[in-house]
Amino acid sequence: MLSNIAQGEERRPTNEPALEITTSTLILHGLIRGENMELGRDSDTGGQVKYVVELARALGSMPGVYRVDLLTRQVSAPDVDWSYGEPTEMLPPRNSDGLMDEMGESSGAYIVRIPFGPRNKYLPKESLWPYIPEFVDGALNHILQMSKVFGEQVGGGHPVWPVAIHGHYADAGDAAALLSGSLNVPMLFTGHSLGRDKLEQLLRQGRLSKEEINTTYKIMRRIEAEELALDASEIVITSTRQEIEEQWRLYDGFDPVLERKLRARIRRNVSCYGRFMPRMVVIPPGMEFHHIVPHDGDMDGETEGNEDQPTSQDPLIWTEIMRFFTNPRKPMILALARPDPKKNLTTLVKAFGECRPLRELANLTLIMGNRDDVDEMSSTSASVLLSILKLIDKYDLYGQVAYPKHHKQSDVPDIYRLAAKTKGVFINPAFIEPFGLTLIEAAAYGLPIVATKNGGPVDILRVLDNGLLIDPHDEKSIADALLKLVADKQLWAKCRQNGLKNIHLFSWPEHCKTYLSRIAGCKPRQPWWQRSDDGDENSESDSPSDSLRDIQDISLNLRFSMDGEKNSSSVNADSPLESDDRKTKLENAIFSWSKGVAKGPQKAGLSEKADHNSSAGKFPALRRRQHMIVIAVDFDDISDIFSSARKIFDAVEKERNEGSIGFILATSFTLAEIHSFLISGGLSPADFDAFICNSGSDLYYSSPNSEDNPFVVDLYYHSHIEYRWGGEGLRKTLVRWAGSIIDKKGENEEQVVTEDEKISTNYCYSFKVRNPGKASLLIL
Repeated sequence: MLSNIAQGEERRPTNEPALEITTSTLILHGLIRGENMELGRDSDTGGQVKYVVELARALGSMPGVYRVDLLTRQVSAPDVDWSYGEPTEMLPPRNSDGLMDEMGESSGAYIVRIPFGPRNKYLPKESLWPYIPEFVDGALNHILQMSKVFGEQVGGGHPVWPVAIHGHYADAGDAAALLSGSLNVPMLFTGHSLGRDKLEQLLRQGRLSKEEINTTYKIMRRIEAEELALDASEIVITSTRQEIEEQWRLYDGFDPVLERKLRARIRRNVSCYGRFMPRMVVIPPGMEFHHIVPHDGDMDGETEGNEDQPTSQDPLIWTEIMRFFTNPRKPMILALARPDPKKNLTTLVKAFGECRPLRELANLTLIMGNRDDVDEMSSTSASVLLSILKLIDKYDLYGQVAYPKHHKQSDVPDIYRLAAKTKGVFINPAFIEPFGLTLIEAAAYGLPIVATKNGGPVDILRVLDNGLLIDPHDEKSIADALLKLVADKQLWAKCRQNGLKNIHLFSWPEHCKTYLSRIAGCKPRQPWWQRSDDGDENSESDSPSDSLRDIQDISLNLRFSMDGEKNSSSVNADSPLESDDRKTKLENAIFSWSKGVAKGPQKAGLSEKADHNSSAGKFPALRRRQHMIVIAVDFDDISDIFSSARKIFDAVEKERNEGSIGFILATSFTLAEIHSFLISGGLSPADFDAFICNSGSDLYYSSPNSEDNPFVVDLYYHSHIEYRWGGEGLRKTLVRWAGSIIDKKGENEEQVVTEDEKISTNYCYSFKVRNPGKASLLIL
């Protein structure tokens, strides 16, 4: 999820300024729309889709939230509905009484569909990995455009930048990590189901080898994305404590014990630099309950209608289910899950078939998504369905098991009501359930529940106290729990009452309050780091850049371009820089210089036109530049750097004198060495806007108003480095490694590599190679 925050005018009529938040949620796969969701259509369109859509809708109606954008994939394919190809779709709040009048322009919750991947083909999540960078580009463009729009509406003319990005599932986590780094905003992540845990479960089943699992599910790429998301996130939102203790502990980037120790150190204001773990926060998913009326009647004692209140006609889905049963008045055991092996429906049918007392007391209803023809289903889903049909035949369960072919999302409440009307039970027998939203739905309609002991149901039943936990691998455990609830009417009534009494704890308003409080706890970055005041250029306390601590891929912001932006409104159309001869002269100067370099890596590039707002602070020269040239080189002799720099200066002499072009020098040399050679080479520190030195560990800006100290250090750049900086541990490791490189000469030993303490700094550790002939031994 992406959240933007800015001070602006509140939507409601008041003279007081208010906090306005705009949010966008990232979910890349599945078919996403606001109404009539096709849950169960495939393995990608399940409970996660409903959760993310309802979260966006609920957040959009919270006080102080201006806008919520749910970013997903645009699908214009012949095998899916046209609505999935619409660029935007509004998500009106469920309870909108008087709210729409208070909302401002562009406010509310929206689904925003970003085109990426094949335009006319719906792809499963396992096939989307190569196209994630394309989604990131489209999402970044959308966010930049909307930041300006929101700035005009609620930001007083200043762009309203994100305060957090929230990715859902591994693929969106991968994308969110890249967006978080590019936009310099905190990231939130929700895994929903985790790759390492799924890998363990699949290996435990023994049906596929690790190689086959990876081929089918792209599981290693998924785990890689989850590790990246874990490392980039400030907060990981989970549904249960079990997800933290038993699932996230499998990852390299998280350890529950160490995480608790770090939190304790932080509370005591003890430095934790170099040791980072995201904060794990348990926030159960929410649900709308105001429209739900639990069914109080039963199959044997219906309330009679009268002239004023005639008995309403039964929903059509009831007839569709009841036609399967020989005795439709028996309690209904209801399972609502797609035909996926991990949902464990075959074990449920086996348990039902093996337990004769259960078969005599109850019916079984399996709502397994929608299908027209088994041959048109995916191979995995078709295999599960055929296995279930064979088990029905094996145990002769005809007249006792219902498995309708079709249902609409709007039918689901009626299905719950039917099960409650028969005094039935809802069951989730999945091998592992990250949360179990259907358990909360069932409880809201007055159904006791039986659920897997692996995952979120543990916490749900702890709160609701309305059912029993089972071992999903144990058929007898499943049958015994179902039989206990169906046969014991007092226990059934107690579980129903407990569920209805405690269900409000899982409401969307409660979820959103906790969610927004967690976002508010994240360190704000944009737009406060963007300053427009010029002030005193000698100030060392106010840096032109805040910590860019989460940058994962700077290439999202910069690309090598000799042209800049031809259509930029800030560049004069007849500028000499845009003429062919001027571009040719600059290109020739740079490339002829780079070809003549004999030693060391070198790079020179003209970046895109920099947004003047992004180079803010108290260094107005940087903000005025239309283009920046970064000279990133190293030579054995530093004088060669300035010889090369002069060639570039000459190539753009006019623009340099006008101030439209600025220069940054990046080198491994120390600032003292650079200063010394600047003077000896006849150059001034003012010829460059910034200096990246000490192998990238220090960033300085030129200060022409100070003769004694012409350089100003960027302290925020040091903050950027210190974030997750394990400097002392790194130094000890390097020293130990250097000590292991020894040149044996007879009985004597000589160290080939030694630490150079004279030129080492806090963030740059230097070493000397005493014997260059042994340099081939050095592998880093």
